[in-house]
Amino acid sequence: MTAIAATQTVATSTATPGKIRNRVLWTLQIVLGLFFIFASGLPKFMGQADAVRVFHQIGFGDWFMYFTGLVEVSGGIGLMVRRLSGPAAAGLSITMVCAAATQAFILGAPALAPFPLILVGVFAWIAYQRRASFSTFTGLVK
Repeated sequence: MTAIAATQTVATSTATPGKIRNRVLWTLQIVLGLFFIFASGLPKFMGQADAVRVFHQIGFGDWFMYFTGLVEVSGGIGLMVRRLSGPAAAGLSITMVCAAATQAFILGAPALAPFPLILVGVFAWIAYQRRASFSTFTGLVK
């Protein structure tokens, strides 16, 4: 019995892969959420000169800059809320596809498109790992 008890204590004292993955996901979600709130979304609300210039080059005007800022801040907050983490990651992945396409085709700077495309992969992975939150978000599964 002592051999069984010893192996059970060792097995329970180590972190399981699910716990490690969950910690990595939450760390990534918090870091990316704060980035999208403070470094990406809020400068658009405050009318930072670079953001204004870029959105005027796009041709949609100030309303699109504020809309994009709202989407990014909402997505950043959603990443840090358990029930919204999956849908927020999916929405931000779509936003990043649009950002990469805008960089490559409208602004004529295809060298800047890889960063949003990397974020698409990260957000798609987060959305997949948090896929259970889609059912709680929509209320389809109880």
